[in-house]
Amino acid sequence: MTCADPTLTISEVATMTRSLYCTGALARRKLQHLRPYACPFETLLSLVPDTGSLLDIGCGSGLLLGLALRTGKFIQAVGVDISDEAIQMAMAMRQSGLNAGQRERLALHLSRSIADWPVAAFDVVSLIDVMHHVRLDIRSEVLEAAIARVKPGGILLYKDMGRRPRWRALLNWLHDLVVSRQWIRYTPIAEIEDAARKSGLAEIRAETINRLVYGHELRVYRKPGPGFAHGSLPGQLREVRGLTV
Repeated sequence: MTCADPTLTISEVATMTRSLYCTGALARRKLQHLRPYACPFETLLSLVPDTGSLLDIGCGSGLLLGLALRTGKFIQAVGVDISDEAIQMAMAMRQSGLNAGQRERLALHLSRSIADWPVAAFDVVSLIDVMHHVRLDIRSEVLEAAIARVKPGGILLYKDMGRRPRWRALLNWLHDLVVSRQWIRYTPIAEIEDAARKSGLAEIRAETINRLVYGHELRVYRKPGPGFAHGSLPGQLREVRGLTV
């Protein structure tokens, strides 16, 4: 697997997002149009291989998947989400924002529980801004199930909102309260790191990315398997520790 260099700008990602979401309820479309200014999708896209398979758990309206396909990544992409409204919007994006070939490589599923997830293993499994929405009593189960679906030698791509500094966390808490009508609780990143380590994953990228008033905690893990080596990681999957952007 190879990864493209992160050559996209925020503006380019935002323009692509507007072209993906051109139908449906105006308010929901506008929320998607604004997301690239708050969430570092250009970095996330640089971590998705150009070929292979991607499972996006908690895909929401499918923005990461749509962007990956629109940027020319020849991947088999699967998105699952618990929200019927989000999946419907993702399906509308698939129909109106992608060409025929791209649509054929994108599958979307309404998944009420882990039991509804695909059982296959993927080259990349992503959890983007998901864990703080998951019930506290099943967070460990969700993370374990995500790790189980990573192929040997594959990647777990994890990003969530940061708990520090507190003022950034508070603003994101207010954001989700207003937009998602959810009282969220953050998962300490140390718990994610510990669970990944116990599962035998190797951390190959760790950084904090600040965008506007939001703080993002990014972690990339590799599952041991064929081709696994700390010294030979493709593209942007080199080891980065403690970097603040």
